[in-house]
Amino acid sequence: MSKIRSKKEILATHEIEVQNQEELVKLLGVNGEIRRRVKDYTRVRIVDRGNKVVLIGDSEETVKVSRILTEFLTAVRRGYTPTPADFDSAFEEFPEIRLAYVGEKVTPTGSLIGGILRPEIKVQPRSPGQIEYIETVSKSEMTIVIGPAGTGKTYLAMAVAVSALLNKQVRRLILTRPAVEAGENLGYLPGAIEEKVHPYLRPLYDALYSMVDFDRVQKWIEQERIEVAPLAFMRGRSLDHAFVILDEAQNTTSDQMFMFLTRLGEGSKAIITGDITQIDLPKGKISGLVESRRILEGVPGIGIVQLTKRDVVRHPLVQRIIDAYEAHGRVINHDETRSTHPSQEYNERSE
Repeated sequence: MSKIRSKKEILATHEIEVQNQEELVKLLGVNGEIRRRVKDYTRVRIVDRGNKVVLIGDSEETVKVSRILTEFLTAVRRGYTPTPADFDSAFEEFPEIRLAYVGEKVTPTGSLIGGILRPEIKVQPRSPGQIEYIETVSKSEMTIVIGPAGTGKTYLAMAVAVSALLNKQVRRLILTRPAVEAGENLGYLPGAIEEKVHPYLRPLYDALYSMVDFDRVQKWIEQERIEVAPLAFMRGRSLDHAFVILDEAQNTTSDQMFMFLTRLGEGSKAIITGDITQIDLPKGKISGLVESRRILEGVPGIGIVQLTKRDVVRHPLVQRIIDAYEAHGRVINHDETRSTHPSQEYNERSE
């Protein structure tokens, strides 16, 4: 490291040596995303000089960026491509830098669907919390995963389920979600079951279509390899050799959750996802998700995963929005013994 003295400040330069162009691209982002993050977060300039990445800027900031990028380069050489979300977390938590690779492997599972259906789609966990999520699913018959928006709860659940279907570990996928907006009285709505519940299961369909082409999904639906099963219509069934995803589980009642938990049959797995800060149940109703987490903690065969804002992998703006709302004391309700939605608390204070 050398120091260059100017009239305004003391600048520092750090050099990071890469082996080839591929390493450079992965280090700074395929489309320069990491490079832009450095520019957004600091006054450090990045200059490419052959096989060297030269960092020029304020001494303290340059040391920080150099340390982060050095860790990123180590990850690249172990097969992991750092993401903008990784930089966000590393910068925020510095000097602790956590990346979504373990030991000498990318992840415990590698790519979940690895381009089997679409060459450009490779789904893999991107944060330590997501790694724990996938590990828990692999060794549990039922997994309960709770976390805020953008943490990949639904997307990773779908990836694991599709992988299980393709590998013939299960015979079908069953997608379900409580339709709180319709009061679960879907039988009174016109149309077939799929048509009735489709709007409520749109996030699951979005995740599915992002991995599997439309025609194949339609074929699977026709073959009943994918089943849309409104939660209210699952009573009395036994779900054998299936991978079941219950989404938006924070909006299940205690009775609905117990009913769902007891539907799992031979050779089946289930993932239950939800965000306990987004409970839309009527006032006084206990969230089945909150209750089940408390009751089922430690039960063999059931894994429970808590994702946090550190696992958010959506647009960085989503993370900043979550942080802003938390700072304002508006979103997060840590008293999980209550099912009151934040909007209800606001209304109560206003009365």
